[in-house]
Amino acid sequence: MTGPVEERPGTGAPTEGAQTEGAQTKGAPSEGTPSEGAQAEGAQAEGAQAEGGGQRRSGLRNPDKAVRGLGAGTLALEALVLLLAIQPIRVVGGDLSGAAIAAIVALAVACVALAGQMKRAWAWHAGTVLQGLLLLSGLLHWSLFALGVMFALVWAYALHVRRVILG
Repeated sequence: MTGPVEERPGTGAPTEGAQTEGAQTKGAPSEGTPSEGAQAEGAQAEGAQAEGGGQRRSGLRNPDKAVRGLGAGTLALEALVLLLAIQPIRVVGGDLSGAAIAAIVALAVACVALAGQMKRAWAWHAGTVLQGLLLLSGLLHWSLFALGVMFALVWAYALHVRRVILG
């Protein structure tokens, strides 16, 4: 055999080289064109999944893990940007007080710690509070407010994706 095997509708006989529905990824072109009967069977299977209450809506293998990864990645990126922003803010933005630097470091540490806790339900709420704290740190320096606005928008999008995927 040279490839995955698919049964022809009605015959029960497998054909070589044809991709099965499970082996083919969505959006990827297939090697052979499935018959109309196979397309109808696939549509019926999708309809059965959509009607079943316990079935996945997103098509992801593990939607919880994917959403946790999105939240953790967002917070890790935020921590990295905050730490890397200290020097450019000092050079370009002028006077960056010790309190502002301490706030940046504390927020970055909180982002990293929270990124590791994304499997807990409260972590999403804590992430939202963290975005508010970053916005409030804008009182120490205007550029921190600008970073707070950007990351609040990114976090709002992550929350939207979480709500769409997990329901």
